[in-house]
Amino acid sequence: MTDALEMDALWEDFHRAVNMTSAELAAWLRVGDAGETTEPLPDRAGSDTGQHVLAILQKRRTDLTEDDLRVMEEVVNAVQDETDPENEPVAGDTARRHRLMTLGHDPLKG
Repeated sequence: MTDALEMDALWEDFHRAVNMTSAELAAWLRVGDAGETTEPLPDRAGSDTGQHVLAILQKRRTDLTEDDLRVMEEVVNAVQDETDPENEPVAGDTARRHRLMTLGHDPLKG
C-alpha cells in the first residue's frame, strides 16, 4: 500500500480536483445517463469511473483500497490534463465540461 505521506498528498489532490459534492455528482451521473424514454437505476447511472469516484467521496481515508487509490490518481491526472492552461477551453465546449463532470470536476465552479 502507498505510504502515509503519499496517501495524504493523493487524498488532498483528489479532493482539490473533485470539486463536486457526492450529491452533485450523483445527480449529474443520473442526468447524464437519462434518455428520452429510460433512466437507469440511481446506483447504476454513469460510467464505472464516475461511480467509483462517487463511492470514494463517500469513504473515509482509512477505508480506501488499492483500487480506490488507482482511480484517485487517474482522476487527478485526467483533471490536470484537461484543465492545463495550454489546453485552454473553447467557449461553449460542453463536451469537455461534461467529461470533467463525469469525474466529479465542474470547471465552472470556483
